[in-house]
Amino acid sequence: MSVDIIMPKMGESIMEGTILKWHKQPGDKVDVDETILEISTDKVDTEVPSPEAGVVSELLYSEGDVVEVGKVIAKLNSNGSSSQTEEPKEEVAEKKVEIKLDEPAAEIKEEKRTEEPAMSSNGEGKFYSPLVLNIAQKEGIGIAELEKITGTGVGGRVSKKDILNYLQTRSSKPVSSTTTTTATPVKQPEPQTQKAEPKAVATEEKKIELPKQSIDYNEEGLSVMEFDNVRQKMAEHMIVSKRVSPHVQAIAECDMTNIDKVRLSMGDEFLQKEGFKLTYMPFICEAVVKALKDFPLVNSIIDDSVTPYKAITRNTINLGIAVAMNNGGLIVPVIHNADGMNLIGIARSLNDLAKRARIKKLTLNEIQGGTFSLTNFGVFGNDIGIPIINQPQVAILGLGSIKKRPVVIETEEGDFVVPRKTMIMTLSFDHRLVDGALGGMFTMRIAHYLENYSM
Repeated sequence: MSVDIIMPKMGESIMEGTILKWHKQPGDKVDVDETILEISTDKVDTEVPSPEAGVVSELLYSEGDVVEVGKVIAKLNSNGSSSQTEEPKEEVAEKKVEIKLDEPAAEIKEEKRTEEPAMSSNGEGKFYSPLVLNIAQKEGIGIAELEKITGTGVGGRVSKKDILNYLQTRSSKPVSSTTTTTATPVKQPEPQTQKAEPKAVATEEKKIELPKQSIDYNEEGLSVMEFDNVRQKMAEHMIVSKRVSPHVQAIAECDMTNIDKVRLSMGDEFLQKEGFKLTYMPFICEAVVKALKDFPLVNSIIDDSVTPYKAITRNTINLGIAVAMNNGGLIVPVIHNADGMNLIGIARSLNDLAKRARIKKLTLNEIQGGTFSLTNFGVFGNDIGIPIINQPQVAILGLGSIKKRPVVIETEEGDFVVPRKTMIMTLSFDHRLVDGALGGMFTMRIAHYLENYSM
C-alpha cells in the first residue's frame, strides 16, 4: 500500500517549509516514527517521522526546496516494496511530475509538448496553488495578469514568492478587489506602461528596494556569514510584521521590590522541590495573564483578509516566550492555557520549554497557537528595547533588566529618594486594533499586579 508523506503545518500563518535534509533515500527501509527528513520554517527546525513502516519509494522534492503545507513530499510503500524497482524509469519520472504539479496525466503530456502551456480561467494548462490564487484574488489580479508572472517553482509554477515579488515591483494599479481568479481575464495595458500608481506607494516600494546593494565580496578584510534557514525566515517574518502592523509603544517603569522579596523567600524551598531556580518570569507571566483577562482585546488577532477588518478575541491565553537559541537564532515556544495555571505550573512550563527549545526538541504544538508574546532582553542587561509584534498577534511585551534604581517615595513626613528594584516594560501593539489608551492601561495593569503581589 502506498502512503503519502506530506509537508506538515508548523504553526499559524506558516504556509510553507524548507526541506533541510533527507535521512532516507528511495529503496531505504524505514520503521514507524523513524525520521525521514528534517524541515525548517521561520519558527523551528524539526524532524518528520514516518507514519508507517515500509520502504521509501519516491522523494518528490530535493534538499533546499520550499514546499507548501499539505503537499505530498515523499511516498512510502508500507508493504515493503519499492515502486522504483517495479516501474520503468520513464513511467516513474512521469509519475513524479504528476504528483508535484497536482495535475492529470493528460495535462502533463500536453505540457511536455509545449514549453508554456495555455492558461484559461477554468484552470486548464498551468497549475496555480490555492495559496497563489488566494493572494491573486485578494490583490485583484486576474487570470490574464497572473499568466504574465514568471514562475520559479517546479515546472515553471508561480510560487508564493513569485507573486509577492510581482506585487512589490509592478507599477500599475491593481484590479478591483471584487475580481476573482475565476473571472474573465481583465483586458488592460501592460503594467509597465501604466503610471497611475499613487506617489506614496511608489515611495514605499523605493524604500523596500534600498537595502539591496551591490557588494564586492572580494574586498579585503570582509567576513561573510550566510543566513541559515531559520534566521532567513525570521528576518522575512519580521519585515512582514513591520509592513502589516502599525507599531506603537507604551513604556512603563514597574517596582519589582515586592516580587523580589517573595521570590527570595520562596527560593530555597522551591529549588529543593522543583530542581531549578525560581526566576522573575513566572511572576511576570502570571501578571500578564491577569491583565489579559481584564483587557481581552489585547488577546486578539486581526482578520485583514476581509473588509471591514474583524477582531477575533481568544477565550484562552497562550503565552509565547521568546528564547535565544544556542546557535544565535530565536524561537518562541508557547505555554498553552496559561490562564489555567498557578505560579508553580507556569514556572515548570517555562523551564521545560526553554531547555528543550535550545536543543531543538520542541513538538509542533509547542511552537504554535500563541495569543500574546513576551521577550526578555533584560537578561542581557538592556534596560529598554522596542520589540516587533509576532504575527498574527496584536501585541508583545518587552522586559528590561531588573536593577536597583533611585525612586521617589511619598510619605507623610515628606518625599524621599530610596533605592528600589525596578524594571522598564515596553509594550509594542498594533494600532489598527489597540489604541493608545488601551495599550497604556494594559501596561499599567501589569505593573499594578506586580507591585501589589501577594501570596
